Amino acid sequence: MWGFIATVVLTTLMSGSQGAGITRMNLPYMLGTLFTPNRDKAKLVGFVLHMLNGWVFAFFYALGFLMTGGATWWKGAIFGAVHAAFVLTVGMSLVPAIHPRMASEQQGPTITRRLEPPGFLGLHYGYQTPVTVLIAHVVFGIILGAFLP
Repeated sequence: MWGFIATVVLTTLMSGSQGAGITRMNLPYMLGTLFTPNRDKAKLVGFVLHMLNGWVFAFFYALGFLMTGGATWWKGAIFGAVHAAFVLTVGMSLVPAIHPRMASEQQGPTITRRLEPPGFLGLHYGYQTPVTVLIAHVVFGIILGAFLP
């Protein structure tokens, strides 16, 4: 249950920051376009995948809490910060290599690869993108750390 709630909050923070013009990154859309070129369907598919990923990550957070002596809000914040750092440094750089519709850093857009790559720290989607990703993941971790038994 708390994995679902934490994922909803993380997704809301990320979507809200995009809607407010703080970042141009739409992670559910990016995930959805991995599987379909249809932009409308991609949003739904990506949202479902993002929610499922959140539950999987909540399981790993819970496992991490168990291995470190129990859940606390501050451990959740640390786990969230580490998670965000990994997503921003490693994850963002790997997306163009696996995404069939995303241009790469080395090669520009083509007729099929038209999505802009995120770049290091997701900075191609705005200079505040790393901050929003960090905040959303820290809040995700705090929720799990504070409320998981």
